[in-house]
Amino acid sequence: MDISWLGHSCFRIRGSHAIVITDPYSPNLGYSLGKPIARIVTVSHQHSGHSYVQGIGGEPRLVIRPGEYEIGGVLIIGIATFHDADRGGKRGKNTVYLMEVDEVSICHLGDLGHVLTAEQVEELGNVDVLLLPVGGVSTINAPMAAGVVRQLEPKVVVPMHYKTSALSWELEPVGRFLKEIGVKQVEPQPKLSLTKSSLPPSTQVFLLDY
Repeated sequence: MDISWLGHSCFRIRGSHAIVITDPYSPNLGYSLGKPIARIVTVSHQHSGHSYVQGIGGEPRLVIRPGEYEIGGVLIIGIATFHDADRGGKRGKNTVYLMEVDEVSICHLGDLGHVLTAEQVEELGNVDVLLLPVGGVSTINAPMAAGVVRQLEPKVVVPMHYKTSALSWELEPVGRFLKEIGVKQVEPQPKLSLTKSSLPPSTQVFLLDY
């Protein structure tokens, strides 16, 4: 199973049975999405930086709300959360997705705006790979993101939704999260290739190139 970061909160997750793309973004964000093909597209919320489904080819099945789905050998559970710490009063709702691809459990937090409740942690259960917003402003910030890592204790953490030279609007850089979680230096890599047996024994942070 391969995970590639396409920028912002958008990942291509390539399993043996299907390709999943998360939170595709509109061209005005600054990144270049191209026209990737997928079997499944997940959308955490209906903002243009996360729901540009017309940018994806292959007539994918769309998953846009909480619930349980099984598509192309991929099991997906959508869990209702909020885009802010005011129970959605400022920015509305957000869906966190837990998906099982090739026996690896991947959690995409979308634009989570709060630390998780005990019930949400229990519902998510075992998380192998956590795709985690860290840039603050419109999501959890670096200290909150580190708190969510402690809540879920994943094997792999991949930061997303932070400031890069391509992004056309302001977020905090990833370095603040790395400092918060006690990681000094991480070299970005083109993609992450994982199997159930190759997962690290304890939490490790990986940066991906977009």
